[in-house]
Formats: sequence, structure tokens, C-alpha cells
Amino acid sequence: MKRILLLLFVILTMTSCDKTEKKSALKHRAMPVTEEFGFKLNEFNVVEDTIQSGDTFGSILEKQNLNGNQVYDVVAKVKDTFDVRSIRKGKPYFILRTKDRTNKIQAFVYQPDQLNYYIVDFRDSVVAHKKVRPVKFKTRTIAGALDGSLSETLQNLKVDASLASRIAKIYAWSIDFFKLQKGDKFALTFTERYINDTIYDGVDSLKASYFEYKGKKIYAFPFSPDGSSGKQQYYDDEGKTLKNFFLKAPLKFVNITSRYTKSRFHPVQKIWKAHNGTDYAAPTGTPIMTTAAGVVEQAGFTAGNGNFVKVKHDRTYSTQYLHMSKILVRRGQRVTQGQIIGKVGSTGLATGPHVCYRFWKNGVQVDALKLNLPTSTPMDSKLKPKFMEQMLPLKRVLDSVSDLKFKK
Repeated sequence: MKRILLLLFVILTMTSCDKTEKKSALKHRAMPVTEEFGFKLNEFNVVEDTIQSGDTFGSILEKQNLNGNQVYDVVAKVKDTFDVRSIRKGKPYFILRTKDRTNKIQAFVYQPDQLNYYIVDFRDSVVAHKKVRPVKFKTRTIAGALDGSLSETLQNLKVDASLASRIAKIYAWSIDFFKLQKGDKFALTFTERYINDTIYDGVDSLKASYFEYKGKKIYAFPFSPDGSSGKQQYYDDEGKTLKNFFLKAPLKFVNITSRYTKSRFHPVQKIWKAHNGTDYAAPTGTPIMTTAAGVVEQAGFTAGNGNFVKVKHDRTYSTQYLHMSKILVRRGQRVTQGQIIGKVGSTGLATGPHVCYRFWKNGVQVDALKLNLPTSTPMDSKLKPKFMEQMLPLKRVLDSVSDLKFKK
């Protein structure tokens, strides 16, 4: 019996030691001959960790055999470069120490993000530096066909899915994304950021694109009409602006559940009546955008409309947004195109969360989806040659990659 107990003790001790070694290995990195943050890491005892809840710059340094007065002096010396109060939970940091018995701290490195890092150097005199990693931009052109949502399709093509929202914003005036179908083709030329030439840091800019919409390719190319300001707008391959007076819809990436009609069975009132708007279903709290700039004419509540906002755009056009869970504007307020004016809800006569979008032309409610709405100011004819010179090479690349992809 004693021999069995002794054997169990030895096994448990070995297991405990193994766990301790594994835990220690997470903190102390055995460094190959490599350089990072401007240091040859193999020359130091390197401790790698992340900021934990309750950690402060002072508490971290105190674990490195620095007393409170020494920490106070360090904070005072580096405050103009590194605000020690800015460290955040979950962010990585490194401590570089000597390899001798003293394990004396040589540097503290904090990384708030992939691109930037701070160094507090203890070697000669305490000094702090803010560093920015070198960034390289690489251009890529892809072609594909929709398979699910745009973001899902991009993800399947190994492209940062966040590019989908940027594309939707560019095409908001010319493409109704609710009407895109599986198999619709597109091509994109975009630049991606790489930190230190290896760390992927997302999409930087969209340089050219086309989407098939209702059987037609709609191109988008950025161009700055005012070369001095650098502010870019997007134009098609004929130099026509993509930005129209009205957005196609007040929401992004949702479903049309009911259209404008003179006869519809009302789901709440249980009678046949006209439906003078378009219903867009979306989760409660989804932001609702005004489709054009204007002045808030009404903002309030009625039994049928629930919380609603009506915006007057000019002498001809007005729009209204019904059933909001929350109104974010007030009567008389001037709003810009795309501004968030409320949140989706189900107030008033509604069976579920949606926004009923209504449209007036010359005081009469009309079907917004069937209107030929006014466009914004066209490109100055004097700028057209310069635009065409920039656009044509980009268009050729898009078409070439697309033709190769779909083997035309």
C-alpha cells in the first residue's frame, strides 16, 4: 500500500511540474536570432504577456524589482511620449531583461495595435519612443459571382469582408442591393495594407470596380474633381457620378417584405387597403438613414405610424420613415444624406420590426422604387480627359481579370 501511495505521489509531482513548465513557457519566450522593436531579442530574457484586468504600468514594473518611487520617476520622465494611463486590457506587452542573475529590466514594449508600439528604454537613461511599423501597400484585382451576401462572397474569395460595407456605400445611389441575385458578377481592384511586409492589416482603398445590376455593368472609379483638396467622388466609365440626389433605400442589407400597392391585406387591421410605402424588415435597433438631405418636417408619434420622421427635401420631394423604436432627430433640424435619423422598431400598427418608407412627389405619395430620381452635379467637362486617362487602364484590368475568370 505504501509503495502504491509513493508511486501516485511521484506521478502527481511530475504532472504538476509539467504544467508549471508549460505555463512558464507561455510567459518566457526562447528567442531565435531575430530582431524586433529594434532589439536583438536573443540577447535578452524576454517576457511576453497581455494587460490583465487590474494591471497598471506601475504594477507591472513593480514585479520587475522597481519600487514605488522608481516607478513614479519613470512615469514622470516618459509622460510626454507615453501616457501610461492609456494601456488597455488584452493588449500585448513585452519586457526585455538581462540574461544574468539580476534579470534587470532593459526595456518595456507596449502594442496598442498592430501598427504602433511604444518603447520605454531603461538601459542608459529612462526614455520613451513611439514607433510606427513600416507599411507596404499591395494592389490586387479579383473577379467573382455572388454566392450569398456580398460579405460572405468576399470572405470566400479571401478578401476582408469589411470591404462589403464600403462597396455598399459607394453604390448606394445606383444599386439596390436588395435586388442583387446569386450569380451576379463583379470585379474589384483594391489595395491592401501589410505591416512589416508580412502582417495583413486589411483593405486600404478601392481603386476600381464593377457590379452586374439588371444585366448591365455599373463601374465605379474614384476621382478628385478638386485636385488640391484630394476629396474623391466615384464615377462610372462614362464620367457620370454615382452619387444621386436620393439613396436607393433607408437601410443596408435587409429584405423588402411589402411593396407599394393600391390593395394589400393589412396584417394588423385585417382589411384590404392601399399600402403607400415600401416595408424593409430589419432587427430592432438597426439604424435608419435619411435618403436625401433636407429639413425634418415632422418627428413624433401616431397610433398608426408609431414613432416616425418626415423629411422635406425640396419643393418637390419629401420622405417619411415609420414604426421607429427610437427617434434621433427633432423637428426643424437639417439633416444630411445618409444621416442616421432613428432606429428600426415595431411601434404603431406593425407586426414585427421594420421601417415603412414613404415617398411624396408634389404632395402625392408615389412608389419610390419606380421613380427616375434626380442625380447630383455631373463632372465638369474640362476634367473629363484627365478622368478618362486615369480610368481606362483600371477598366482594362478589371475586364481582363473578369474575362479570364468567366472565360469569355
